[in-house]
Amino acid sequence: MARPKLSTLVLAAVGLLFVVLVATMVTSSLIRPAVETFVPTTPRPGEVDDEFVGPQDYTVDATEHDSWVYFDFSRGSVVAIGSRRSLDWDIAFQRHRMITNGGATNSLGMAGVVDIGSMPYGTVLEAPANGYVSDEQSGDDTRNPVLENWYDYSWTSHLLSPTNSSYAVRTADGKYAVVKFLGYYCPGAQPGCITFRYRYAGNGSRDFSVPKTSR
Repeated sequence: MARPKLSTLVLAAVGLLFVVLVATMVTSSLIRPAVETFVPTTPRPGEVDDEFVGPQDYTVDATEHDSWVYFDFSRGSVVAIGSRRSLDWDIAFQRHRMITNGGATNSLGMAGVVDIGSMPYGTVLEAPANGYVSDEQSGDDTRNPVLENWYDYSWTSHLLSPTNSSYAVRTADGKYAVVKFLGYYCPGAQPGCITFRYRYAGNGSRDFSVPKTSR
């Protein structure tokens, strides 16, 4: 009996390896790990004046594909706005996308973002003085290049998870907040519930070492 050629054996081995890899990927995609879920916070806008706020957790319902949801740090809530060109909001959400009230989105706003790295959230004692990145034009819409990197995406589980980074946010009126994203999923693992922890200095300070009211 003729022995199989070496090339035939190699091709068979490669084919078997390919089948195993595909089967592994399919199995991994079907077995989705459990994700932490969050219930959207009920909007209750209320001026905080010159107070320090936080740490405060907030969940934005950004599940709609075709509408933006606007958040205002000075009122600690999702808010309704009449126009993007107002200063009544600081950061907006649409599914996993985020924009800020500044740059190409609204030239009247001063908002921008700095990635301050993966240091523990509670150790962020001061917001940077400079380096804030405002929104840029992207086709027919706008984008904030810093906030495009707030999450990691798994190609096997198809789940999105926040990175370990914290962010300093300069608000539309030039005040400061520190933000860390905690999650993206609503009850039932529905995507679009963006949850974040924040501190906000209503008096315009960049010092977050002693969160207290300045009154």
